[in-house]
Amino acid sequence: MSQPSNLDPHSQKPLDEDHDGLTFEIVEEEQTQEGHKIKSRGIYLWPNLITTAALLSGFYSIIASSNNEFTHAILAIFLAALLDGLDGRVARWTGAQSAFGEQYDSLSDMLSFGVAPAMLMYSWALEPLGRIGLACAFIYTACAAFRLARFNVQIGTVDKRYFIGLASPLAAILVITAVWVGIDNASLFNISDLFWQVVYAAVVVIAGLLMVSNVKYFSFKQLDRKRVPFAVMLPVVLVLVAVTYNIPIGILIVALIYAVSGIVTTITQRTAK
Repeated sequence: MSQPSNLDPHSQKPLDEDHDGLTFEIVEEEQTQEGHKIKSRGIYLWPNLITTAALLSGFYSIIASSNNEFTHAILAIFLAALLDGLDGRVARWTGAQSAFGEQYDSLSDMLSFGVAPAMLMYSWALEPLGRIGLACAFIYTACAAFRLARFNVQIGTVDKRYFIGLASPLAAILVITAVWVGIDNASLFNISDLFWQVVYAAVVVIAGLLMVSNVKYFSFKQLDRKRVPFAVMLPVVLVLVAVTYNIPIGILIVALIYAVSGIVTTITQRTAK
């Protein structure tokens, strides 16, 4: 009876030669432009450093929420979202994209945009609802996990012009700006009222379900280096004015418009068929 081989089929070297058990080392296969597979050691510094900063922001947000420092928790998630948008661009600009970086970025997103917003919402509004509030917060977290797992297996197979389902950073912004508006307008949004607790429970559940939906959202990735009509600047200026007038309300309105836009576009396309 033949014994299982301990050799790498490509290099014919022992499979455990790259992992001596003494060091923290990353070894992954990369494909060259000529189509050859090569082994690379180590990780790219700058994009992974930025991802680590985003992970730290998400972790800090959870700590802040548990200490009822809700404004700090909100700002930390905003910072994580900015860093999340930056690390991918740095990786593309420097040619430092890797499978490790993609997986690490998803794990960071799970904490920053899956766990931290749910923790914020639960600590601020849902805790009085007991198990129902806990269930609503968990639905959001579970949907974020499903969304990120689906995104990982679809990398390279979907149209980059669109997100399938609401992207987790955008869902997080929708949730945290809803909390921010409530904090800044405490006289209007009395969070001790059952009505507003139910409203915020609905917000976090709907945001979660939008993440796992098949609704297509425009990704704006194709606009990075393309010219657009000058008239496009007018709505952009109006949005900036609205955000400047009242930052939390302005951002919330923009987030709501974007969340609804995908649903409207999907319904319009299906009706036209």
